[in-house]
Amino acid sequence: MHEATLSPVRPVHVSLWASFRTLLRWSVASIGAMLPLIVVIQAVLAAGIILGFGFLIPDITAESALFLSSGAPTILLLTIGLVIVPQGVSRARAAGALDYQRALPVPRPLLLVVDLVVWTLIALPGVAIGLAVAWLRYDLTFSFDWPLLILASLLTTTMATAIGYALAVTLPATLAQLVSQVLVFFVLLFSPITFPESQLPEWFQSLHHVLPIQPAADLMRAGIASSAFAADAGDLLILAVWTAAGLLVTTRALVRRK
Repeated sequence: MHEATLSPVRPVHVSLWASFRTLLRWSVASIGAMLPLIVVIQAVLAAGIILGFGFLIPDITAESALFLSSGAPTILLLTIGLVIVPQGVSRARAAGALDYQRALPVPRPLLLVVDLVVWTLIALPGVAIGLAVAWLRYDLTFSFDWPLLILASLLTTTMATAIGYALAVTLPATLAQLVSQVLVFFVLLFSPITFPESQLPEWFQSLHHVLPIQPAADLMRAGIASSAFAADAGDLLILAVWTAAGLLVTTRALVRRK
């Protein structure tokens, strides 16, 4: 009798694009029915910042209204990356979903890319609605520098998401959620996004000169109202350095063997 010859089983090759689409569907499905609600909440948050902060400024001028309105999109992007993303990743860690995804035969950095794409798309309607509310409420005229605005939006979103993801994959889940809650208050109340930095103490101004929050806001502001605000190469450098650092920490944490 002739013995059957067994040929080695070759692993099925899955393209990077197919892996990305599968993880993208998974990410959207994990949000589920909450997705429309999250989009609505982000839009309400953007409009609420513009309207609510405007009530705190008596006899608000056109210049102050433009400063406030052009800073609101930055708050929205930072809130998503520094708060919503780490909380979602922390819950996935606690449930074991993140470990399962890391065990899949896909490049682990792709997990970050998918989250970045999903939350960027979720943030875009809120940004547009916030600017529309500012236009209607304060009768503002925006002068968009589209290349700068796109670059600043991508860098800000990537920086915030990378840092938020790094917090979630390196810190214990409970601590990561606590830190994200502290960050949202720091961004809203103690960062010169909706108010000039001159209103802060000098030592706080110096701190923001090395943090990525003010550079992100200044670049976004220059992209939204280029006729009133100018971009600074130093802001671009600081934002790029923080983005690279966040991506490095997150990638090392994702590819590290457990």
